[in-house]
Amino acid sequence: MSVVTTDSAQLAPAQLRAENLTLGYDGPDIIRDLSLDVPSGQVTTIIGPNGCGKSTLLRALGRLITPRSGQVTLDGVALPQLSSQHIATCLSILPQTPTAPSGLTVADLVSRGRHPRQKWYQQFSAGDQAAVEAALVETDLADLADTPLEDLSGGQRQRAWISMTLAQDSGILLLDEPTTYLDLAHQVDVLELVRRLNRRNGRTVVMVLHDISLAARYSDNMVVMKDGGIVASGAPQEVVTARLLQEVFGLNAHIVTEPTAGRPHVIPLGTSSSTA
Repeated sequence: MSVVTTDSAQLAPAQLRAENLTLGYDGPDIIRDLSLDVPSGQVTTIIGPNGCGKSTLLRALGRLITPRSGQVTLDGVALPQLSSQHIATCLSILPQTPTAPSGLTVADLVSRGRHPRQKWYQQFSAGDQAAVEAALVETDLADLADTPLEDLSGGQRQRAWISMTLAQDSGILLLDEPTTYLDLAHQVDVLELVRRLNRRNGRTVVMVLHDISLAARYSDNMVVMKDGGIVASGAPQEVVTARLLQEVFGLNAHIVTEPTAGRPHVIPLGTSSSTA
């Protein structure tokens, strides 16, 4: 499961797979007997109604929760059989609402992404510094390296967190609602960054989004969830249909082809419970 760490080279992401997963927290199962092959080198977006299990699935893929049954594998090896350090060099996860200590600068945050690649006897090396600087350049944050996180805009702050995941040099990025609380311009800015990271370096990206039109525009593959299971997956043009939106979201909508990228765009007409 080797990963090339040079900024200009193509990464070799491991194959990530969920096999017959059943997941939950303290109460009933949230996800039941779910299987998913994540396409390597592509951007996959998980969509679905609130409470359907999107974030729970992403957390399981990132080994943040333990399956009640089934398993997640990297290149065919179950995650519990791999060391935490090895997993961290293969995949990185950005949760919905990451937090950092007050006063932490952008460069300090990004440098934390190097921790999985360091040995207990090894100080922060020139190679680590080069990886941090490359991640800052990739996310257009080099000029803000010494700026405290709390002084950044929401979009800049989200790019800083993504920059930290890039510093890990992992081939797989798991992003849980990376555009939450951002205005439309900053949402597009973050998603353009995600797509650029995928196209330049071949990183596998799995993210959870709520905006179906943005998901369709920036994804190679979409996974639609409802009630703890997958009801559809495939290219956006195949997945985003008026019938699916009605069945999964209770949304009456007209689907048009977006003129610049040829992707489906959703025009909401109302919900199933709406009255004329």
